[in-house]
Amino acid sequence: MGYVAAKGGLEAISAAEALVRRKRLVGDSRWLGLDQITERLRLAVDRVMGEGGLWAPEVAARALRQAEGDVIEASQLVRSFRSTLVRLAYSEPVSADDLVPLRRIVPAYRNPPGPQLLGRTLDYVGRLLDRSSESAAQGEATTLATQSTDRRDHVEAPFDGGGGPVERLLDVLREQGLAVDRRRVDDPEPFDITRQPTRPGVPRSARLSTMARAETGALVNLWYRNVLGPDTYLHEVTLGEVRHGRLPVRVKSPVTDVPIDIGFVRVTEVEAIEDLDGIDEDRSAFDVGYGLCMGHNERKAIAMANLDISVTRDGGRSSLEQSVLLTTDGLDASGFLEHLKLPHNVTFRSMIERKAAVRAAAPRKTGVVDEPVKRVASTHQVSEVPP
Repeated sequence: MGYVAAKGGLEAISAAEALVRRKRLVGDSRWLGLDQITERLRLAVDRVMGEGGLWAPEVAARALRQAEGDVIEASQLVRSFRSTLVRLAYSEPVSADDLVPLRRIVPAYRNPPGPQLLGRTLDYVGRLLDRSSESAAQGEATTLATQSTDRRDHVEAPFDGGGGPVERLLDVLREQGLAVDRRRVDDPEPFDITRQPTRPGVPRSARLSTMARAETGALVNLWYRNVLGPDTYLHEVTLGEVRHGRLPVRVKSPVTDVPIDIGFVRVTEVEAIEDLDGIDEDRSAFDVGYGLCMGHNERKAIAMANLDISVTRDGGRSSLEQSVLLTTDGLDASGFLEHLKLPHNVTFRSMIERKAAVRAAAPRKTGVVDEPVKRVASTHQVSEVPP
């Protein structure tokens, strides 16, 4: 009996999987190429790489196509693929000042140190649906392609910085003694969240790594729920730096043992500045939060930087740090949610039987009918074997 049920379940599962593949592969439209996904759906690819924890645009595009656009499912595929890869080497630490900015804005200052480089953004335009036809879009693309590529508003050109790093607003605040300095002189090894469990009390590097790989919506929601400071007052947050650019990947040469750059990853970096005005806080200074994630994802990096401050200011008084570490991973959360669709008939039957037992042991009340519960508990037998 169990074998027949299991066989039927396996056949149903195979048929369901075949249906997914058929709907994904068979259609009237042209096959969706990886180059189309990486070029046209750039932000979705960046998000999959960030939440999957692997910089590989074509792998992320392939996962996004297989997942039919489901970002969390695509991130799961990327993270599973990542677990099969061999660690050939460890990269050398690089300074965030080595970032070559494609975009850099400083909302706190009108004329900050260094440039205001808008880069690619829709922050200053209305959210209007583009209903242009495909032919009109192709015509506009042809026009843009023939224009001069020397002008920065036509191409995403990196800022050369005059040969040196772009000065940060935070450095100006530090020089004036206005910012809390969270830099450490001992430079400990960063916490590896892929090999060690993260629990409240872990170092700051673990929190930042966890948030860098977290689901974007979860981080934004958690930040929004914690806008109030530990003293229950709304605290003013200003963004000091918002950067998107290319950060070099540096490893030691196996021949010369000299660090060399072998490529780059695009990252988004944010420094948030928050006014300290709590009763027990240093009201003469600002606190600083930091966020850095792979790809172009300013929403996540901003939420990261603000939650970095929030956890520090909370000081363990609430469950905020636990929420950051244990509830923001999209794969964990969606996995727990999705497992509810799997067979739970055995568990539910035991719940019904407990209800019936409680009713049988309780004093009988006039008008209470126990028969429906007994009938449900006795007739709904276990006939399936969970896969």
